[in-house]
Amino acid sequence: MAKKKLAHTRPLVLPESVGPFAHASEAEFARLLDFYQVVWHYEPKTFPLSWGVDGLPVECFTPDFYLPVSNQYIEVTTCKPRLMAKKKRKIRLLKELYPHIKIRLIQNKDFHHLMWKYYQP
Repeated sequence: MAKKKLAHTRPLVLPESVGPFAHASEAEFARLLDFYQVVWHYEPKTFPLSWGVDGLPVECFTPDFYLPVSNQYIEVTTCKPRLMAKKKRKIRLLKELYPHIKIRLIQNKDFHHLMWKYYQP
């Protein structure tokens, strides 16, 4: 089953579940973007990061959000800092292989700061 590719510019009402999102933090971030009327797409592109001898991708990275107005990707993660090495490595590799791609990592502390400062559900 293919993942839905969503574009939103108005408030999104999500049920108790996280809907099409992989994690509740992604759903909350989408609500924040909607609150500020930021146009976004959910997981619109997958970037191959390494290839096998047959030329097929063996490792890929799919950023959580794409913001077309600012032409940048956002990866939201709330995992513990000690588990971040793999995700940071993939983002570094993405930047090396695709230097024209703008991507920003929003970590747990940044995510909670944004939620606390700018958004009260």
